[in-house]
Amino acid sequence: MRIAIIGAGVAGLTTAKVLQQAGHDVVVYDRARDVGGVWSATRRYPGLTTQSPKAQYAFSDHPMPRAYPEWPTGEQVQQWLASYVDVFGLGPRLRLGTEVTSAAPDGTGWTVRTAGASERFDRLVVANGVFCEPAVPEYPGLAEFTAAGGRLCAGSDFHSAEEGRDKHVVVVGYGKSACDIAAAIAGTTASTDVVARQMLWKVPRKVGGVVNFKMLLLTRMGEALFRYIRLRGFEKFLHGPGNGVRRSLLNSVGSISVRQFGLKELGLLPAGQMEDIVRGAIGLASEGFFEGVRDGTITVHRDSTIARLGAREGAPIAELVDGTVLPADVVVCATGFRQGVPFLDADVTARVLDERGNFALYRQILPVDVPGLYFNGYNSSFFSPLNAEMAALWIAADLVGAVARPEPAQMRQAVAEQLAFMDAATDTHHCRGTKIIPFSLHNVDEVLGDLGLNIPRRIRAAHWLNPVDPKAYRPITPALLQRLSGLTDTTDPVPVAGRASPQA
Repeated sequence: MRIAIIGAGVAGLTTAKVLQQAGHDVVVYDRARDVGGVWSATRRYPGLTTQSPKAQYAFSDHPMPRAYPEWPTGEQVQQWLASYVDVFGLGPRLRLGTEVTSAAPDGTGWTVRTAGASERFDRLVVANGVFCEPAVPEYPGLAEFTAAGGRLCAGSDFHSAEEGRDKHVVVVGYGKSACDIAAAIAGTTASTDVVARQMLWKVPRKVGGVVNFKMLLLTRMGEALFRYIRLRGFEKFLHGPGNGVRRSLLNSVGSISVRQFGLKELGLLPAGQMEDIVRGAIGLASEGFFEGVRDGTITVHRDSTIARLGAREGAPIAELVDGTVLPADVVVCATGFRQGVPFLDADVTARVLDERGNFALYRQILPVDVPGLYFNGYNSSFFSPLNAEMAALWIAADLVGAVARPEPAQMRQAVAEQLAFMDAATDTHHCRGTKIIPFSLHNVDEVLGDLGLNIPRRIRAAHWLNPVDPKAYRPITPALLQRLSGLTDTTDPVPVAGRASPQA
């Protein structure tokens, strides 16, 4: 088939690679002039690093270079993705610097339009990313603020610490990107203020200064500490007779964080306990952030928002809801993203979304009521490359009818139940159904379960206490490709236990 993929980030590239290996003619569009999506040079902010260590933020068949630090920078991740393009020969498939203006059903296929061009494809994969449209608040007084020389921008449009040198910078937000930016510019600005609507729990890179956080939260045991929609195996004990032990394990991380960062002394103690992180957001602590608060180079205004922008005595300012007035040459909004598909028409979009505006995708991939359309990357997780890679395999199998899908009514019901569960589990903070944290591996298991493939039980068992290793999933792709080529009996699962994993 001829397949269009919109987006050349993690999800778009792995989809292109898998579908090309399966024999399809693939074209990848991206409006940026480089690959990487959120890691593109057009979107990187100062201080950007991965949230997961390099060993976990990787494809099964393309690990990050050994020379990289444990938490690679945004530039290093982009270079790694560029090397993925080279290794798997994806360069000729890319149409970079090309924005898709519309993608519409056309008989049995899709017509994709760009500026001055139109092409027809058999299938369409949307991989534009759930972090592609910054959500910048509309503040009163913006015209007065800009007339006085003030600048309002999204975090992804603030590319260098030099843009804030000797200026009064206000950073809005308290997620990882907000704290990364504040830590990166503190000390070079005239002032750095962080306006935080809500305090969030921050996990140390090394808990107690010793144990890497991946040993606690990037294992199957760590994921099992949070109740999933369907309990299985040891999870039934953890959320039943062992519930007290489970809560103690989880909240002990919070207690250590409070002491390690001195949150009480800094006045930055979040409400609730560490157990509540799944209901909001979990952030890896930005190096230097709490140190900056302690030494006064960063000031946090907690439980507050900007009421208006404006000017005072000819200088730009930001006024908070409590009346505090901050000098504000630059206001950087690290306030999240909108999940949008502006290139799809209203009819298709209505069939992709539920009545509340959530993406209604079976397995985070398939809109049940739109034939020939798939999504990838709408499963944001701690293991985003791995989740996207496994979703790409599901798409490859489904293209040739090799996925045993339930009936449409059953899939719709499953989607509705999953969204209702995530509403409760995350207090609706699931980015319109596109964020699956902290249930990354449950998603992987469900996708591979549909394919009748998975890594051996002994390796999955080892991942209960050790950080999940994406390389363990390397045999899955060749096993599926062999099946799809007709070399094996498609009625039986392809055994992958014991298969060798060749070196990259």
